[in-house]
Amino acid sequence: MRIGIVGAGVAGSLIARELCRYDVEVIIFEKASDVGMGVTKANSAIVHAGYDDEPGTVRSKFCVPGNALYTELSKELQFDLKRIGSLVLAFKDEELKTLEELYKRGEQNKVPGLEIWDRDKILAYEPNVNPEVIAALWAPTAGITEPWMVAMAAVENAVQNGAKLYLNTEISDISVTNGRVKKVLTSNGEFEVDVLVNAAGMYADEIAKKAGAEYVPLHPRKGEYILLDKQEFGGFVKSVLFPTPSILGKGTLVTPTVDGGILVGPTAVDLPPEREFREDTSTTFEGFEALMSKALRMTPLIDFRASIKTFAGLRPESPQKDFFIGRTSVFGFFNVMAMRSPGLTAAPAIAKYIVEEIQEAMGENFTPKKEFNPVREKIKKYAELPPALWDEEIRKDPLAGRMICFCNKVTEKEILEAIKKGAKTIDGIKFRTRAMFGSCQGGFCMHRIMKILARELNIDISEVKLRSEKSQILNGRVREI
Repeated sequence: MRIGIVGAGVAGSLIARELCRYDVEVIIFEKASDVGMGVTKANSAIVHAGYDDEPGTVRSKFCVPGNALYTELSKELQFDLKRIGSLVLAFKDEELKTLEELYKRGEQNKVPGLEIWDRDKILAYEPNVNPEVIAALWAPTAGITEPWMVAMAAVENAVQNGAKLYLNTEISDISVTNGRVKKVLTSNGEFEVDVLVNAAGMYADEIAKKAGAEYVPLHPRKGEYILLDKQEFGGFVKSVLFPTPSILGKGTLVTPTVDGGILVGPTAVDLPPEREFREDTSTTFEGFEALMSKALRMTPLIDFRASIKTFAGLRPESPQKDFFIGRTSVFGFFNVMAMRSPGLTAAPAIAKYIVEEIQEAMGENFTPKKEFNPVREKIKKYAELPPALWDEEIRKDPLAGRMICFCNKVTEKEILEAIKKGAKTIDGIKFRTRAMFGSCQGGFCMHRIMKILARELNIDISEVKLRSEKSQILNGRVREI
């Protein structure tokens, strides 16, 4: 059986990997030039505990089991996961009532370890929280990760186990015969398929339309973020801090990042559904002001002079504000769409569910692949090794000691390993190694990385791209050096 996956975000990537456990042919179609560069790339990076989702929703069905799966998944795929817990802060009596409702909801959803903390316990654990806080909901299973790395690691492992990945491949049409999906027409040729899984992120409704399948209309909800320098603000908070939620979502949070920075965001602005808005990741002064105001309410000592980057992400929102997943009236066509929050958390559980749905709908029990290897080896971070072991690595290969990114201590050997794993652009290197994620945001290392990419890809440095063929960095030589 040949199964196509449209979209290599975190959902599509994990579905592809799960399918590779069986003797089926798996093809991944991704319109971007790398994995995880759409909705997956820019979000809060939180593995949610699951108390926020209303019981009975599709979200509530998959969030808690998805959260639980992350422990083993992170070990097998070797991406960073830190279960630092989360606190939902209440500053007024009516917000305390909301905490109690969330606690009850969490119990219904079977979220483990929930507690209501009083002011003294909160401030003893998080001394930088606003002392006007009166209570908080503590959820110990909440965590932080790097969503793009989950997707990249899952695709790497899927390819190791036989999947085929087609980047820069956009779906132009889907051929359906006698109510059954038969063929995918792409910018990279035609592919016959028995099953097609629609995990196309912001464009999943358009893909479903091409197949004549059921869909929900999507529109982008933009969230802006501010990243604070870990050199100045690392350790400012040690858990994920939420305000009490509103109808727009979980609210603006203050959270550590896995590499030690502090992230503030998101805003929540609904954009029109037209295509041009589905790529609108611009940031605004109004967004920056809103984030500062909301963060200062929770943590008055936060200093936004330590900001090193603002960015925005988009998530696919729908009228029902819930996931829309499963089989459709088109035989062999499956939707995994409207993956709004907590889509990252739910994705591992949804991957298992979709594989079960495919087998049931197609009337076939897949044969487990005996040679399936669940382990993907990560790029070694040499600066995190004990000095003696790092010295030993340098003796084996001096490039393990040649520092390229000084902010995040990324060596040339790590960049070369990222290129071997598929990085062909600046962002490909950045998201695999954390080079350029630090204080200077690439100001001192980007040109070095460009030279390495040009050398290893055997291209002129002016041909090195930021993230896609359309993102040219240089426009020819000014002078010979």
